[in-house]
Amino acid sequence: MLKAQTGTSTNGNAALAAKEAVQKVKEVENAKMAFVYSGVQYDQKALLDAIAAGLPGVPLVGNTSFTGVITQEGFVSGDEGFVGVMAMGDEDMTVGVYGMAKEGTARETGKKVAQEALKRAGKTTAPDYFYMTAPPGEEELYLKGITEVIGRVPFFGGSAADNAIAGEWLLYTDEMVTADGVAVAFFYTGKGFANEYTGAYEETDKVGIITKVVDNRTLAEIDGVPALKKYQEWTGASDEDVAGGNLLAYAITAPLGVKDPLGDVVAIRHPMNGNDDGSMAIGNNLAEHTAVILMEGSVDELIQSTGETLDALKAKLGEGPAAFHLVHCGGRRAGIGDRIDEVAKALKEASGGVPFMTEFTFGEYGYEDDSKNTCGGLMLSFTAFGK
Repeated sequence: MLKAQTGTSTNGNAALAAKEAVQKVKEVENAKMAFVYSGVQYDQKALLDAIAAGLPGVPLVGNTSFTGVITQEGFVSGDEGFVGVMAMGDEDMTVGVYGMAKEGTARETGKKVAQEALKRAGKTTAPDYFYMTAPPGEEELYLKGITEVIGRVPFFGGSAADNAIAGEWLLYTDEMVTADGVAVAFFYTGKGFANEYTGAYEETDKVGIITKVVDNRTLAEIDGVPALKKYQEWTGASDEDVAGGNLLAYAITAPLGVKDPLGDVVAIRHPMNGNDDGSMAIGNNLAEHTAVILMEGSVDELIQSTGETLDALKAKLGEGPAAFHLVHCGGRRAGIGDRIDEVAKALKEASGGVPFMTEFTFGEYGYEDDSKNTCGGLMLSFTAFGK
């Protein structure tokens, strides 16, 4: 039977914080891996070394999280740092963990990491599902490299984040720490698994065709006009609202969305920066000659959607959950602001006492039904593990 437990700390000393968090998860028998999420304030290597010493032989994987984590204890954050650990154990589960700094292209690195993760698991076949963490920027390309090796396997995870969008994010395993690379955990188990991947925004009737994209993530034109101008027409945003980095905050309640071919997933595309030439920097890749939709959602709705999404996940799993891994966009968390404790309350109530770990990311990964694995922003990627 799968067992999981979480532990947290806000001790300003990385090694002591690790010891405090690990003390709460040592009871997990047959621990096969542990997720670790932390604040950028720490010396991450010191933190990980101390966690590894407390959980000998247990592979670790994770990344820095935006401002905190949420567990059954509530929203956990600290000015001097924070850490959350979730250990998972099951004698019938095998996990292969591996990560490395970027070597060659992102796609080539993803391929190498997947090949080594198979070796770490002692397997030659694809896992039942897998976890991925990468930095913001080339998530889709790392995923392509992994897919070359194992095919389309259900996945979940998120992009490393920092507290100020300053490029201080890191991802790591117990063997390495890097700002630019990828790490995975390949899971082999007969137990249930489900992922609920959603932005939980409402579609508007404002839709346009992407007519020009530059370098995958700069939206230059919609319907043949500057993208920023079209966005202002749709939203009524002022020039100041969309100037430079102001756009990032404004778009939290008015992002863009793109649909998969069957309409099963609306992947949210977060406008990050308004450029002087009328283009918009976007948090994920876009494709020309596809439709983009203006989405909308109030802060009240962003908060309410967390508990509702966890309820939907439990229904999708269809059996008793042993643990939840919850990826919550850092941008949404910024928009929610001081009301983050309402999210913690909603998640605790919906979890029904099942252990869960919530991280805040700058990119979220998941899938819906038989759609392809997808990377998005301003999204929730909630995952359940069956007993």
